Amino acid sequence: MSFQAYLDAVETKSGLTPRQLVDLAREKGFDETTKATPILEWLKTDYDLGRGHGMAMVHVITKGATIDAKHVGSGGTHGDASDTLWLDGKDSNPTR
Repeated sequence: MSFQAYLDAVETKSGLTPRQLVDLAREKGFDETTKATPILEWLKTDYDLGRGHGMAMVHVITKGATIDAKHVGSGGTHGDASDTLWLDGKDSNPTR
């Protein structure tokens, strides 16, 4: 599953776009200095997200929408088309 596919699944499970979840995380005080555990606990409690989907959101909350270029265009199941993740909803993604 690509990184973007994880975020799309998070949207399906939570009913919120990744950007909306990032905004809610900021309201809760989560930022680039926050460790994964409290974010994962929040996502599990409020949205029933498991570890894999939660860790995708941890990355976006703590590091932003850019991913390592080594995953871009790799053609594998974990490959992404771009090093920038789309956070504004899977249905509005211009690459779809």
